[in-house]
Amino acid sequence: MASEQILLVDDDKDMRDLLELFLKKNGFTVFATWDGIEAIDIVDKNEIDLIILDIMMPNLDGFELCQIIRKKTEVPILFFSSKNEDIDEIVGLGIGGDDYIPKTTSMPVIVAKVKAHLRRARVHQHERPFSKLSEHEIIYPGLVIKLESAQVFVNGFEVKLSAKEYHLLCLMARNPGRVYNVEQLFDLIWDENSLGDYRTVMVHISNIRKKIEISPENPKYLQTLRGIGYKFNGLLDQ
Repeated sequence: MASEQILLVDDDKDMRDLLELFLKKNGFTVFATWDGIEAIDIVDKNEIDLIILDIMMPNLDGFELCQIIRKKTEVPILFFSSKNEDIDEIVGLGIGGDDYIPKTTSMPVIVAKVKAHLRRARVHQHERPFSKLSEHEIIYPGLVIKLESAQVFVNGFEVKLSAKEYHLLCLMARNPGRVYNVEQLFDLIWDENSLGDYRTVMVHISNIRKKIEISPENPKYLQTLRGIGYKFNGLLDQ
């Protein structure tokens, strides 16, 4: 049933009007704006179910807006951009975006993606009751990450992580269920001037597991999808 509310933020009026028309034809309620400041006000005053963001906009660009909105809500955020560079997609997904859609994508495909993300979000609302993400801390059963002090606690006891281990854990814990391949994690966490030895990602994952997992050989937090990558398990048993 397509009755959800969608926020569309794009300073390209023709593209915004066209996508708004397609979304409304599919039964969605659409809040459309060109301005990031107004978008924040819309999020604060309405029960938005999904957000579509352009990247290049006045006042606040899409990346800045995503980071602000992500502190307020966990609804799907889809970047919608005429830029087709890999780095933009990597950055967008790394700061909390759920998908990256080029503006060359056909309208029916865009609508299909919107429906798919909304369907997953409805499922996750029931499947992810055991986590708490806020501006100050990330909490899962047995694991607390205090963002302001950069401390990690496992079952009430503080564990010491290196800077890279901490940033890697935070990235994945902020995005439970999202699968990252080794190359994505390396590009997001390591300096662009670092040598591209992706084995360092696997070493850091192993080290984190030794520090936060009761059984590193059978991890409940940082899970491996063989041949694909890693994900943070957000579906923990009570």
